Amino acid sequence: MDKKFLLIALFLFSHHYLSSQELADKNATAMTKNLFYNLHRLSRYHVMFGHQSATSYGHSWRNEKDRSDVKDVVGSHPAVIGEDFGGLTSSDTARVNRFIDNQAQKIIDTYNRGGVTTMCWHSNNPVNDGTFYYEKNPIAAVPQILPGKEYHDKYKIYLDRIAEVAHKAVNQNNEPIPFIFRPFHEFDGDWFWWGTPHCSREEFIELWQFTVDYLRNDKKVNTIIYAFSPDCRFTSEEDYLAWYPGDDYVDMLGVDDYWDFRPDGANDPSLALAKLKIVSSVAEAKGKLAAFTETVLEGVKQTDWYTQTLLPILKDEGVKLSYVLVWRNAHDIAHHHYTPFPGHPAADDFKCFTEDETVLLEKGLPNLYADSGL
Repeated sequence: MDKKFLLIALFLFSHHYLSSQELADKNATAMTKNLFYNLHRLSRYHVMFGHQSATSYGHSWRNEKDRSDVKDVVGSHPAVIGEDFGGLTSSDTARVNRFIDNQAQKIIDTYNRGGVTTMCWHSNNPVNDGTFYYEKNPIAAVPQILPGKEYHDKYKIYLDRIAEVAHKAVNQNNEPIPFIFRPFHEFDGDWFWWGTPHCSREEFIELWQFTVDYLRNDKKVNTIIYAFSPDCRFTSEEDYLAWYPGDDYVDMLGVDDYWDFRPDGANDPSLALAKLKIVSSVAEAKGKLAAFTETVLEGVKQTDWYTQTLLPILKDEGVKLSYVLVWRNAHDIAHHHYTPFPGHPAADDFKCFTEDETVLLEKGLPNLYADSGL
């Protein structure tokens, strides 16, 4: 078959396939739809690289304009920047107001550079204002924040603040900017107050569905791509979907997996690959995006980890991911970093990883927010 004809045929097939998919939010903005479809198309051939808090701080520095450890090493920011809505749940009103403005500006800045923002949510416990860790404040919050329960109105205040960030994050044409929102991540563990040991399946699903309904219907936030991301405790599609809130409430399927890579954990990357194949397969069947929502080794102590462990997984034929995100590089904890920085023993390997044609950084992205026929 003529190569040009083949490319046209593949594009038309892709366009037909994607046009049959819909976001959970039927009133999603045009830019949000464009981002959703373009991430679908991109994931057929590439994986965007993401880093948590990449432009806010890095190893031994913080709050420096247009800087990231990734850019220091390879010359470009990550394609995906991870941020956190956790600060919205502070009881300090002045701090919350500053945080709202700060998070909105981060979404704007990443959009202006052509990148994508994904928001996680390490929410304080709404029942007692404790941290997101259950063991530090062992109170089962989920049953108490559902509609009709004692702390439901307080939980809605948290969502109101998320909506305020979303409405303030606008481009130069005053159009709201889309972002990925990943609430209640790693819910299948016991370490967060929203974890499965601390609520029933029905309560978790009700909380998820209320959260989405309230943001998209009551608060008119129509710029969110909703991501579902358990930890790595599943071994089958049935396990993975056991607490799934439904196709009408999810746009992206992901997994957080540190354990399968850790020397003090499973120490078996093949387990991570098997789980990513499950995620990719379920996403394909449901018309959802797929992502590797958190991973890597703390300290990157294996100096060829990126090219010899992560890259083969991302290039596997059974894995189709829109992005992979690694955790933050703390500015004040020397051992707490997940990407190399200048002078790190793994820096050269990381550079080779980012130069692979599969991996995309910010500077290599097309316009993901345009109806570009990518």
